[in-house]
Amino acid sequence: MPEGTALRQPLFNDHLKFLDTIMALYKYVTTDVLKHILSGSIRFTQPGAFNDPFEMLPELHIPDDFVCGDINLCFDILSPRRQGADQELNDVPPERFDDVNSRKIRAALNRSIGVLCLSKNPSSLLMWSHYADQYIGAVVEFDDEHSFFQGQIDVEYAQYRPKQHINAYVGDDQVIPISELCVKPKEWEYESEVRIIRNLADCKKILDDAIFPVYVLDLPQECIKSVTMGERTPISTQREIFSMVKDTRIALSLAAISNQGYEFRNELVKFGVPVSEVGSWLSPRIGHIFTERNTALGDVARYLVDNHAMSKVVNDIT
Repeated sequence: MPEGTALRQPLFNDHLKFLDTIMALYKYVTTDVLKHILSGSIRFTQPGAFNDPFEMLPELHIPDDFVCGDINLCFDILSPRRQGADQELNDVPPERFDDVNSRKIRAALNRSIGVLCLSKNPSSLLMWSHYADQYIGAVVEFDDEHSFFQGQIDVEYAQYRPKQHINAYVGDDQVIPISELCVKPKEWEYESEVRIIRNLADCKKILDDAIFPVYVLDLPQECIKSVTMGERTPISTQREIFSMVKDTRIALSLAAISNQGYEFRNELVKFGVPVSEVGSWLSPRIGHIFTERNTALGDVARYLVDNHAMSKVVNDIT
């Protein structure tokens, strides 16, 4: 279909119904992070660099006869959780828990693993604000069945921090499933977080920051199903992102405030095929992406932006 060919609304609706039947994971990102992802790399972050200071810090019970020294730990990034926290520890007084050794565990994790944080929630207003630069960024949709996402860990949300006996972490035969450390306060439950954990030794260091060096892995393009740009994404950035995905099988949309409720509608810019196969979608909301083109599509886009009754409303032009 040549550029500028109008697409029928039933085809658009059928496409959305098809997407709804496929499982996915999502990541809320800034535009800079989005460009790195579309260029083929994604960061795996050390737990200590997360925004929650309680990350991977269990309440650790240290009995009187335990000799505290250097703790050598062995982690398993793929194993499921072992049995939950020892319920008998609920009666142990707070002074019998050792924060120093909990921090040693996380320090060991910071030196050895990176975490990719994803979400099952594609429409969180809070995550749009917190992680996508206050609606300037984007939401990236990934294919959760791709091998890149092997070893998915659903974060557990709990009222209380997990309690563990030190013996659960030390000893010649102890291997710690990192999955059981993926517990967060219930206040974070809206994130519906899923984690992918990899050894930093398998990642590539691209920035040797003084505190937390930046590690990435190459990301296959076929992992990416779609990108939804934010309500406040600048027009220049919209055009840049479109240029990055126009020849790919990554679908592209632009969020717009819905006519009802506290939600967005996603206006399709392109389907999950190259635009050479199926032309771009046009509406007053997304017309600005194409107004600089000296093509039939550009002519239609300019007409929509200049003359459509909804143009000033949906683009907040004053």
